[in-house]
Amino acid sequence: MSVTTSPPRERGVREESKPSLRACWLVFARRRYDEPLYQVGTVTADDPAMAVLFAQSIYDEHPWIEMIVVPRNQARTVIAS
Repeated sequence: MSVTTSPPRERGVREESKPSLRACWLVFARRRYDEPLYQVGTVTADDPAMAVLFAQSIYDEHPWIEMIVVPRNQARTVIAS
């Protein structure tokens, strides 16, 4: 019997796995001023206010000093692999 595991996620990014008709928002945060923002996960929401509320309640495991949400469809590739 073999067990299939998913590949490890970088820096703990958590993505919602259920399909949704709501917009997907990327969630970025940082804990200290001397570290860059990094993606901590995603949320799905109908509008920016709900995306903020969901991000704050879902990703509350650290005392973040900054957190932002960005609509996934507004993200642009700078360098493609």
